[in-house]
Amino acid sequence: MGGALPERRPAPVAPLVVERLRLRDFRNWARLDLALPPGPVVLVGPNGAGKTNLLEALSLLAPGRGLRRASPAELDRRPGGGPWAVAARLSGRRGAFEIAVGREPGGERRAVTVDGRPLRDRARRAELVAMLWLTPAEDRLFQEGPAERRRFLDRLTLTLDPAHAAQVATYERLLRDRAALLRSGRRDPAWLAALEARIAAAGVAVAAARRQLVAALVRAGAAEAGPLPGVRLALEGEVERWLEQEPAARVEERLAAALATSRELDAASGGAAHGPHRSDLLVHDATSGEPAAACSTGRQKALLVGLLLTHARLRGALLGELPVLLLDEVAAHMDGGRRAGLARAIVELGAQAWLSGTDRGLFAALDGHATFLEIDNGTIVGDERASHDAR
Repeated sequence: MGGALPERRPAPVAPLVVERLRLRDFRNWARLDLALPPGPVVLVGPNGAGKTNLLEALSLLAPGRGLRRASPAELDRRPGGGPWAVAARLSGRRGAFEIAVGREPGGERRAVTVDGRPLRDRARRAELVAMLWLTPAEDRLFQEGPAERRRFLDRLTLTLDPAHAAQVATYERLLRDRAALLRSGRRDPAWLAALEARIAAAGVAVAAARRQLVAALVRAGAAEAGPLPGVRLALEGEVERWLEQEPAARVEERLAAALATSRELDAASGGAAHGPHRSDLLVHDATSGEPAAACSTGRQKALLVGLLLTHARLRGALLGELPVLLLDEVAAHMDGGRRAGLARAIVELGAQAWLSGTDRGLFAALDGHATFLEIDNGTIVGDERASHDAR
């Protein structure tokens, strides 16, 4: 796709579904072989039981470092376990396939296979496996600095534009190369100009993809009235403002010129004064207009979940497939009305959502719609299927 969102696809929309999940030596899970029906999955158990570890294992099937951003060696079961492995059978718009990821023995690399064949193409993996997640760490997304919001936005963008992650990685690597060159004192003007032109090309591609997604989310949010509060989004940044005024090619020239004029400043700071790495995602409550950071904790959580569900619907509309949702401790800080709204929104959406919490009562509204798994010490000790899928 390369920075352009796909055209809208006609109905029907299919959910991506984890039909079977297998773990070996992953965190506190020694072994797991779990077959699942369609529909939501609720993980219930005490703190430290392994609920988040299970969600983390699922997140590693998608590109990236997973919902905790852990290194491969950190994921081995201790003591004495490893190397870890996660495998799953998924089905979706493209049919069914097997995907496996694990730490290569004796190393820090991850090996990925699809239907038994090695897969090294990150964009291809993003096309096959789309997952969106929220963790308790994101509860402070609106209070934290812009970097976390950019990372969150990039995760959303990747599920629609598989080339986006490579563009972000290229942009960040080129910025590091420029910073090292400026620090070294070897400031060959031609070399720096060539490097800054490449930075500008990658940076404008990143900014354009983010900007397109935000605009699409704004349109999608305006067109729906769900049980969760809506959000008003805006992307604030120098490059984004330029893209509103001029074509991308001209913006690349402006960014390269701005980088050239800031070399002395950037050499002293070790960073770069211009570029989309300085942009921010602004979020407001669509009804009250209040900045998300000023809302109550419960309303912030509802806004964040509502944004994620809007994005899932958008992906369904554009690509004909809903992503898997991983919602860790999602009901925390939500009152009963918002929990009921969350359950209704998930059921209406039709995506496979995995939710976790310490108290089953938090998910009472999903009784009859979800598979409930009771987790304790890396083991499933209770398994209750929705009535229409009962064994």
